[in-house]
Amino acid sequence: MDPAQALRLLAEDADDLEIISAALQDAVAHIGDISWEPKARRLTIAVNRFRWEVADAGHERVRAAIQLGGVMAVRARNLRPEAKDAVVQLLAVSFDPGEAPGGVIIFAFADGADLAAEVECIDVALADLSTPWTTPRSPEHES
Repeated sequence: MDPAQALRLLAEDADDLEIISAALQDAVAHIGDISWEPKARRLTIAVNRFRWEVADAGHERVRAAIQLGGVMAVRARNLRPEAKDAVVQLLAVSFDPGEAPGGVIIFAFADGADLAAEVECIDVALADLSTPWTTPRSPEHES
């Protein structure tokens, strides 16, 4: 991949996080690709991201990772950590403010699953990690 085409984004506020959420819409991941490191206070999720920014030119995915810093706790709903090979589809990433500058970053997945990370502040990085590959179709949504 041309490094100039690789997506590299940082979020330090809710507006920045909305941009990352748009880039991650319809990303897919295995549950085993979600890594919570309590001592390092870091949450990392490796995904296959649909490249919406080039969707008019073709349908591509790329391996990417999103990492949150300053994570104090993580809660999951309808995600079974023992099902490491189960695939989840990410719909959106949002921020629920708490005591400033902290709050909860919520990863909403299809089928009613979510992952909530309680954070000191918004400290999020998204980076493409691989060369893109062609996929036969784009994600579809009901109107």
